[in-house]
Amino acid sequence: MSETISQPTGQKVNLVTEVPGERSKALREKEDALLAPGLQGFALKAGIVVKEARGSAVTDLDGNTFLDVIGGIGVNGLGHSHPKFVQAIQSQVAKASVGSFSSESRLELLERLCAHAPAPNLTRPQFYSGGSEAVESALRLAKNFTGNFEFISFDGGFHGKTMGTLSLMGSSFKDTYGPFVPGSHILPYPNPYRPPSGSTQENCADFCIDYLRKYIKEKTSKKIAAIIVEPMQGTAGNIIPPKEFLPELKNIAQENGALLIADEMITGFGRTGTYWGCEHSGVTPDIVTLGKQFGGGYPLSALLGREDIVQAKPWSNPSGSSSSYGGNPLAMAAAAASLKIIDEEGLVENSKVVGEYFLSKLKPFEQRYPFVGEVRGLGLLLGIELVEDKKTKKPLSRSVTEQFFLECLKRGLLTMSYAASFRIQPSMTIDCETVDSVVDILQETFDYIAEKRIWKN
Repeated sequence: MSETISQPTGQKVNLVTEVPGERSKALREKEDALLAPGLQGFALKAGIVVKEARGSAVTDLDGNTFLDVIGGIGVNGLGHSHPKFVQAIQSQVAKASVGSFSSESRLELLERLCAHAPAPNLTRPQFYSGGSEAVESALRLAKNFTGNFEFISFDGGFHGKTMGTLSLMGSSFKDTYGPFVPGSHILPYPNPYRPPSGSTQENCADFCIDYLRKYIKEKTSKKIAAIIVEPMQGTAGNIIPPKEFLPELKNIAQENGALLIADEMITGFGRTGTYWGCEHSGVTPDIVTLGKQFGGGYPLSALLGREDIVQAKPWSNPSGSSSSYGGNPLAMAAAAASLKIIDEEGLVENSKVVGEYFLSKLKPFEQRYPFVGEVRGLGLLLGIELVEDKKTKKPLSRSVTEQFFLECLKRGLLTMSYAASFRIQPSMTIDCETVDSVVDILQETFDYIAEKRIWKN
């Protein structure tokens, strides 16, 4: 771990009460009576109430300290309450916090963001407050630029929960929300662990590309505005596609007069060990959508586009692509501080080095446990497949994986192990010693699950 990182190292669990404790239970009872249902599943299941957090550790009202490898589902790149980030927020909020006027903080962010652009011509951003908002804007921009109206996305893909993004979601989550936006096409994705029917791990990328070409020819009106894809799929389980897949998508987009939109919400800003997820395949998208750790924890998203693309009208007209919260001084100061910290503290390299270490510690789980089908990862984007049978690869049921979550929680580890495709995305400031503590708890939990044969239930 870099010596320049300003977050604690060697963090450990400290449990002083049952989990959740009485104070957490009491507050949650009051909150649950007032708040609408539907919060994040892990927050509801854990039942804890956060008092304070720093780095990779979270302390609840009862004084219990947990290690956190959920990381805000990719939002918490800097770790909790990074001191430089806190200082930047405090300084800016005392000066100005709202409005769309130009500000020094916005210029600083623009300069820092453009210095790390995925390509020399991808340097024109527009700012928003949430991921869905940025993706919706990218879809509108693609329509304006190409004059087309159809979109292609992929099985397992997740780009948001607004109606346009929901129409492109490749999961059953959306089943009760139809009808969906016409012209939305969802195609097979080359998941090497679970390749589409008719393909293998070795040829799944070629299969999906051939399938896509045939599909466009036979089942669309050939008015494709854009193909949208995550460089690595997050919600589906931190899935890493074959490297040849994205370049071939770019070729298909160009063949059809369409744009390639890379949704880098989760993979951007160093998470995978490179600044952008697209760097692993060498592809240059036409539009990039940004979010999650971009704002360092402040709600912020953006899109990056080519100069010729962002001039498309009416998207480029005054107020044509704006947002009430987009580009406000506080958000800009937060993101400028976040990018500065990522650079100064070497967090991209830390993600690569510590991520490789983390993966090396988890890989033996494949042989040690009969219910671990695969361990994978790039940087600090890691995943574990929990299965009933290694040959059939049938996922463990939700009722069983929730036991994984609860057993981790009892031992002081906050995880997303309640799903069979168990995602791990800790802070990019995490160090190897803290990783050791995390792995020890995971091993203890998995040993317990194996000994009690809970995975067989």
